[in-house]
Formats: sequence, C-alpha cells, structure tokens
Amino acid sequence: MKKRYIFSFLVAGATFMASCTKNFEEINTQPDKTTEIDPNYFMSQAQIQFSQTGYDQLLFQSMWVQSLASTYNYYTNGDKYVFSSGGTGYYANTWNRAYTALGLVVRMRTLIKDKPEYANLDACATIMQAMIIQRITDLYGDAPYSQAGLADNGVYEPVFDKQEDIYAAILTQLEQATAALDASKAGPTADLLYGGNVAQWKRLGYSLMLKAGMRLTKVDPQTARTWVEKAYAGGTMSSVADNAKVLTDPNGNASSNADALRVTDDFREVRWGRTLLNYMQSTDDPRVSAIAEITVGNGRRANENRDLPGNNADSLQLGMPNGYTITSIVNAPNYPGSTPAADAQDAAAPLGKYSRPRLQVYADRASANFIYTYGESELLLAEAATRGWATGAAATHYANALTADMATLAQYNTTGAATVNASDIATYVTAHPLVAATALQQINMEYYVATSTTFNFNETYANWRRTGIPQLTPVTFSGQFITGQIPRRVPYPGSLINTNGANYQAAVQSQGPDNFATRVWWDAQ
Repeated sequence: MKKRYIFSFLVAGATFMASCTKNFEEINTQPDKTTEIDPNYFMSQAQIQFSQTGYDQLLFQSMWVQSLASTYNYYTNGDKYVFSSGGTGYYANTWNRAYTALGLVVRMRTLIKDKPEYANLDACATIMQAMIIQRITDLYGDAPYSQAGLADNGVYEPVFDKQEDIYAAILTQLEQATAALDASKAGPTADLLYGGNVAQWKRLGYSLMLKAGMRLTKVDPQTARTWVEKAYAGGTMSSVADNAKVLTDPNGNASSNADALRVTDDFREVRWGRTLLNYMQSTDDPRVSAIAEITVGNGRRANENRDLPGNNADSLQLGMPNGYTITSIVNAPNYPGSTPAADAQDAAAPLGKYSRPRLQVYADRASANFIYTYGESELLLAEAATRGWATGAAATHYANALTADMATLAQYNTTGAATVNASDIATYVTAHPLVAATALQQINMEYYVATSTTFNFNETYANWRRTGIPQLTPVTFSGQFITGQIPRRVPYPGSLINTNGANYQAAVQSQGPDNFATRVWWDAQ
C-alpha cells in the first residue's frame, strides 16, 4: 500500500478538531493558507484513521452483542458491564478517533473550496463526513456537527446537534453529494477505498443513504421509506468489489484489530461468543471453519502461541458464553474442560477448547478494515422490500447477501485464508431461501453474522438496537455499571465536562442522563 499518511501532525488535538461549521452543507468556510499541500492526501489519512477500530469496539460493542466473549479482566467492560483497566477512557476512543478523521476531511474541504477541478473530491469528502458522523451519533446520540471544524474560526466549544437534525442533514448531504459526482471527471488520487473510482463512490453514497434511512425504521418509518426508495432508485452497491474497506499495512499502519488480538492476554482469553457461533452452527454455515479455530496442542503455552495456527475443523468449534472469569468458566453450562499442561513447566488452558478468531485471518496485521459491504446493503434492501417498500424482490436481495457475505471474507487479506468454497456457498444459499413468515428474523440474523465476522461491531451493535435481533439475555455480574439490560449507548468522553461543559450539559439535559441506559433518538422504545 502506498504511504500517503504524511499529515499525522494535523491530528494533534483532534478531540477538537471536533469543532464545526455554521451549517450542515458547508462544514468549513475558513480559507487555509497551506495551499501547496495536495488536498487529496487528507483523504487517505482520514480513511485509515476512521477505519481503525481495535479496542474502540472490542472492549464494549463486540461483547454487548455477544459476538465475542472474554474472561480477561479488562474485557469485563463489554463482557460483564463492569468497568476495568481504564474502561472509562476506552469508551472515548470512538469519539476521538472519528472526530480526528472528520477534522482531516474538513481541512481538506477548506483547501479545495471554490476550486472546480476538485468537485469530485469535494463530493467524496461530503460522503465521508456523513459516514463518520453517523458512527459518532449512533453510538453517543446528540453530538457536535453543525459547528464541527470551526476551530480556525475561533469556535472551540461547538454546540451538540440533536440526532434527529444530524440525520436530516446527512441524508440531504448524501443526496446532494452523490448527485454531484461526475464519472467523466477526475476522482480522488489518494483514495484507499476505491482508488478514485467515482462510479463506486456514487454507489457508496446511495448505499449510505440506504443505511441511514433504515436506521429510522423505529422512530420515523415514513421518512425511512422515502430515503430508502430514493437510494435504491439511485443505485446502491452492486457486488463485493464495492465493499468499502481499507487494507492496512504492518509498516506503520497495521490493523488495530490484529494488534489488539495479538496481545498475549487477549489472544489467550478472547473467544467467539456462544450466541454467534451456536447460531452459525445451527444453520450449517460454511463460514465457521473460515473464521474460527481451537488451539492445537495442550496447555497454556500452546494457547498463547500466536505463531501457531489452530485447528479450524467445523466439528471442533465451540463458542464461549459471556459473563465468566477464567476461574468461574468451569461452572459454565456444558463446559468442555481445559486442555492439560503439556509438561511440568506448563499449566492447563481453561479456554483451550473454545474457539478463537482464526489467527491467519484476524491476527494478520496486513488485513482489511471493513467499513460497509455490499452484503449489508443487500440485507437492508431485503428488509425494506419485506416491509413492502419499492426496493425490488426481498428473496433476491437476501440470496445476493448470503453469497456476498461469504465471498467477502476472502478479502480479509491477500492470502485468502478465509475463502469459503464457492460450491459450499451455493449449496448454503439454495438450502436457506428467504421465508416470508420469518423474513425479518432471517435477514437481521444474517446481518448479525455478516457484521460480526467482518469485525464491524459498531454496526452489529447499532442494528441490534434498531431491530432487537438477535434476542440477547443480559449478563448478570457483581459491580455492573448497568443491570438488568444491555447498554443502549456509550457515555460521552469525560473530558467534555471541562473542555465544552456548557454544551455538554445542554446535550445531557436534552437527551437524557449521560449513562449506558439512555437511548438515542432513533432507538425509540
């Protein structure tokens, strides 16, 4: 991958680079004197920054939805809803990282303002802004947007916009920016998503419109339908070649997911969740052997060997239940037993028979960070069609999604380690047609599997809150920060109380208590 990330100095102080503009359509109007910098380079820097998630979502969202499970202490944040090892700092990571990326996009748009030769770059930047702010608002609720990026104008304490207004803004921006893209003109030249392919950016824009529209199904189904039908008519993603992803590079821009999982404690004690793996095995999903493995050999030493691929035979895979420690796991229902110590210098491995994310796929530091896939867009279209909206045939979209979701795994890295056999895919799709009576359940369970297996847990968590699928049982554990329910949002970074106190307090008063139980606007009861 070309090294285009030369502007990391611009990221300093990016917690607010979350400052903003005076209207949603022109995120920054302040001229910038640094015109000698090629503005295209900000695009790649923003893309790699936004695509990296790592602990941002592993410690919380991945386990709230029970895609992953862990017995290790600092994963109690997500696995057991108990603060541990800097948990209050970690839940600010998504906010800080996303606003850093947004700040880079704003700076880029400043450089190209009123320069028609950059019209496509500007439209792509607008699409990126919508993509970035959606992640922020989905996780936290009300957030700075209409004044984000105005630090150069002296706005250091941006107001928090209501989520309802943010969604109205990004949907309008996506419509305008996507329509403005012109495939006959030059596209971005430092684009990690599509290599400057304007037609693919157009399909991404409409697919993001689709996703934003579908997010409103609980709170405003009529508005949701309007935007979803508009997105479908415009033209959404058409194949796995349209998957929005960033390929990482171990030489300075390694996958943050892989780096997290390669930490010895994480590698030893992070496992696929029983909820996810049980469902996949119940349908004979051929992805199980592509994504999961158990340790080869006995004992703790083998279970900590990050250079030894495991056994990925489907029949051996076993998901781990959430809510246990390394000592209490022996009391879990159907506990398979530990693998015994290999010798006198070794120790038993209590989790040796539970399935971990496959080493050759998820621990590869040169793997893909998936942001949004063709399969996800097809599932959303299938759900829309099931609701009676004008988005084509639900069964066709669903079959397309199943095929695409399995084929997508091959894109994880250049080795193709997660490739699922084409004939196995075809057999599975034929054996699992969409059934009208169970369509919403089928569609959203596949969405759960697809986003979990691509480690896009931000999206897994958002879609679970929107649909209630899968049906999850909250974990009970001593000392929880929320009891009797799974968290519905992430609290704001604690630093905002000091850096933007008045606007923070106004947001809390408007939205509700700044805790894990308060629901965001679109997550209506």
